[in-house]
Amino acid sequence: MAITKARKVELLEQYDELIQNSRAIFLAEYSGMNVKQLNALRDKVYEANGALHVTKNTLLKIALEKADKSLPEEFLAGQLATGFALSEAPSLAKALVDFAKDDDKVTLRGGFLGDEFVTVEQVEALAKLPSLDELRAQVIGLINGPARNVASVLASGVRQVVNVVDAYAKSEEGAAEPA
Repeated sequence: MAITKARKVELLEQYDELIQNSRAIFLAEYSGMNVKQLNALRDKVYEANGALHVTKNTLLKIALEKADKSLPEEFLAGQLATGFALSEAPSLAKALVDFAKDDDKVTLRGGFLGDEFVTVEQVEALAKLPSLDELRAQVIGLINGPARNVASVLASGVRQVVNVVDAYAKSEEGAAEPA
């Protein structure tokens, strides 16, 4: 069924907005998927702070060209679902790669990381990167480890001084009693 010109303009505006607000865009071909499977994929993408839209190829091409992102023609063939990373690109890439491994009806095509075109292999490598929260935890662990060591060294030095003073005080008490 053909869509109206007004609907095409509306979709083009939606694609423009999603492209501008996305840190990464990943294309995946889906074929033979039912609505339940497509909604499961959408849920995975949503959990990764992304958005997944079944896109019209010609309108997506126009929106990408408008954003100065050129894509080879063969990438815009077939039934395409486009994932938009609204926060972290690695988490969206991981969601798509994991879903594609589990479901052979989804095939990654590549996409854009910022303004750079990325291949399927690069998307898979991106999916292996830790999330931003994991990186923050690693950095905090790296900072916290030496700080904890310094604190324990200082505490042990103070503890040794206290033990020496305590032993001296006890020896003075013991020497004062017999007198």
